[in-house]
Amino acid sequence: MAFMEKPAAGKVLLDDTAPLTAVIEASQSLHSHTEYIIRVQRGISMENSWQIIRRYSDFDLLNNSLQISALSLPLPPKKLIGNMDREFIAERQKGLQNYLNAITSNHILSNCELVKKFLDPNNYSVNYTEIALQHVSMFFRSEPKWEVVEPLKDIGWRIRKKYFLMKIKNQPKERLALSWADLGPDKYLSDKDLQCAVKLLSSCSHPYIYKVTFAMANESSALVIRPFSEKGTLKDLIYKAKPKDPFLKKYCNPKKIQGLELQQIKTFGRQILEVLKFLHEKGFPYGHLHASNVMMDGDTCRLLDLENSLLGLPSFYRSYFTQFRKINTLESVDVHCFGHLLYEMTYGRPPDSVPVDSFPPAPSTSVVTVLESILSPEAMKNSMPTVSRLLQMPLFSDVLLTNSEKTQFKIPTKLKEALKIAKECIEKRLVEEQKQIHQHRRLTRAQSHYGSEEEKKKRKILARKKSKRSSFESGEEQTMKYSNSNNSGSGASSPLTSPSSPVPPCTAAAGASTIPSPPPPPAAPPPPPNLDVAMQPDLRPVNSTSRGALLSSIQNFQKGGLKKTETCDYSAPRIS
Repeated sequence: MAFMEKPAAGKVLLDDTAPLTAVIEASQSLHSHTEYIIRVQRGISMENSWQIIRRYSDFDLLNNSLQISALSLPLPPKKLIGNMDREFIAERQKGLQNYLNAITSNHILSNCELVKKFLDPNNYSVNYTEIALQHVSMFFRSEPKWEVVEPLKDIGWRIRKKYFLMKIKNQPKERLALSWADLGPDKYLSDKDLQCAVKLLSSCSHPYIYKVTFAMANESSALVIRPFSEKGTLKDLIYKAKPKDPFLKKYCNPKKIQGLELQQIKTFGRQILEVLKFLHEKGFPYGHLHASNVMMDGDTCRLLDLENSLLGLPSFYRSYFTQFRKINTLESVDVHCFGHLLYEMTYGRPPDSVPVDSFPPAPSTSVVTVLESILSPEAMKNSMPTVSRLLQMPLFSDVLLTNSEKTQFKIPTKLKEALKIAKECIEKRLVEEQKQIHQHRRLTRAQSHYGSEEEKKKRKILARKKSKRSSFESGEEQTMKYSNSNNSGSGASSPLTSPSSPVPPCTAAAGASTIPSPPPPPAAPPPPPNLDVAMQPDLRPVNSTSRGALLSSIQNFQKGGLKKTETCDYSAPRIS
């Protein structure tokens, strides 16, 4: 087939769900306009960042394109006179930064193609609608019975997935929806296994899986054809939206927020859990549950887009569950996504943030019990409940399912092993990303704590105390040195000896080795000796020869032997 022969060139395996952050670093005035230098970063790594330059007119153009969302975005107003003043430029820069924060923090806006092209033009400059049309045209060369009715422009949230309304030439009234998607970063199946697995989707039969009419894949993309439902998805039912309208228009800012009735919540929830349990038992990875992937067929929910995990596409809620290390398997990812879906069915809108600290009043306390087991802070710290455990909870255990359609989904043993390996690779990338985010969060928290005003004051006080202590210790050290020097110069006086007869060392018992005792504490220096006062006898043993020489020297002392001195007295007054 022609579709199988020519993959798209320049395919980028980029995770489109990785959040982008934007910070205006500076501004520069050129002639009659001002340019803003913006630092954009993907994910948590500073290495994965780049600079873009935008004018106010670029912001204004983006804002006009986003008006379809009906959101009130905080873009600063235009100003024709005085727009080059320094103060005005600084104020406008703050306003534009608030605008960037608003669009990058909105889960739907941050993933839309308009915002991605504005912040990352290098990776999102390709026209994926044209690429999809090329692939579909090549497909029609080998399958002439199909015909395109019209493109379904922007009905989905994915940038690299496009939709077309189809019909069969000999059945012109029957409408079908064709979806074309590029491969994603989690594609780990070989090309042969991928083609086999995608083809297998059309043979899958389950009461809560939406029927696939035709499916095929090549080395770079895949297309799937399903019946088109005029009722739309579960999200269309919740938001009371038209299926053919653009994604931003349908779901960004609904006119009326209202959840479903309790019985609908119970029934739809039970049906979705049953199909998740079926896929888990078959070893088929999913991980893409959200309200837009659940097609409504009367009062029955049917799961869509089973091919997403085979193609390696990232999940709609990936930026949420990568924050929690306990959600580390595709089964736990499905349960976490079910929590989002249940919240949306109950309250008519997605949660403002996850985890959810407190839940608004619900139609039944049993609904809140299930939500707390999945979306509460305690649930995020612990592991997610299993699908079997949720089915046993009071909210779903008493629901009677009347659909008797037989299930059929035979996966060859060799392909099942390949799916298992691919699932493990997907989970490994998830765990690695969660680890990096956890380490980055710890580092950021430590830096924030270290840079806080309170911590700075503590460090100043500690440094002051340390300086005082070191000064005190150095003063004590100087005092000790001075005291020791005095003690060494004016210690206990030794007995008088003549220069010619030094005192020999004390002789202790022969052969005895003695350990010197520690020196006594330093005594005050003695007063100078008075020659008129008799010397205290030295009690230490002195050699008799030395004693005799000393006595002889004293006895033979003659006063007349001293040299006479002449004194010059200058104290008398001098008269000149």
